[in-house]
Amino acid sequence: MKTIDFMGQRRLATLFSALLLIAAIASLSIRQLNWGLDFTGGTLVEVHYSERAPLSEIRETLNNGGFAGAIVVRFGSDQEVMIRLPQGYSDRDGGRLLALLQNAYSGQVELRRTEYVGPQVGDELREQGGLAMLLALGLVMLYVAFRFQLKFSLGAVAALVHDVLITLGFFSILGLEFDLTVLAALLAVIGYSLNDTIVVSDRIRENFRKIRKAEPREVINVSLTETLGRTLVTSLTTLLVLSALFLFGGEMIHGFAAALIVGVIIGTYSSIYVSANTLMALGINKEDLMIPVKEGAEQDSTP
Repeated sequence: MKTIDFMGQRRLATLFSALLLIAAIASLSIRQLNWGLDFTGGTLVEVHYSERAPLSEIRETLNNGGFAGAIVVRFGSDQEVMIRLPQGYSDRDGGRLLALLQNAYSGQVELRRTEYVGPQVGDELREQGGLAMLLALGLVMLYVAFRFQLKFSLGAVAALVHDVLITLGFFSILGLEFDLTVLAALLAVIGYSLNDTIVVSDRIRENFRKIRKAEPREVINVSLTETLGRTLVTSLTTLLVLSALFLFGGEMIHGFAAALIVGVIIGTYSSIYVSANTLMALGINKEDLMIPVKEGAEQDSTP
């Protein structure tokens, strides 16, 4: 098998990652995230139509009837509709909203549920979501340091931070709604990217112990080449499923599927370049991965 010189392009990869990160951080600082109802607070109304619900007509009816800024999406079937109202409305507005929809529709409209999420709850969810991500990154760092070595740990965390920031930047730049399903997708991205990184790291460690006369750059290139097929097959099959979810899964999980699609693509790239690039920058070598010899082992083996 011909070895691909991945590390020969590491400076170009570093520049590419730096540009993506600068764009993501700039957008998160200036535009911030388009927080969903879960984080900002508001009212959630679920209604059932006797026939297929006309979403465009519902949006127009609500806008003209004093419910400006309402988000209308299908929920489950074509007859179920979820309406999200921003702050300023309460669960008592559910009856008025139902009457407005019933007057504009020839069939039957049934109110299924009304929920109010206060801004304090939204703030708590935002804080807890951020802590969940930080905790996940911290545990990953400890696990990889214990499983491999500290330099591998720093490389894995660098790749994960890279993936999370770029995914968040994608949502910020496009103004996509960030809700709890997207937060769940981000945590899933951390797990997916970590799995890829550990497979690559394991092969790098194995080859450092097996290929004794090669330079670190050559060992990393061999390891990345050997795991490339597995990485691409896993990523492509995952993307096929996520694409089906994005196209046919309904509006409720568009954000979830979109976050995972971006995360898987960036995670595949980072497991090849960001993690390995960090190892090269930290000066990984054979001595870092030598199996420690127990005291007295040499004397015992001497005839």
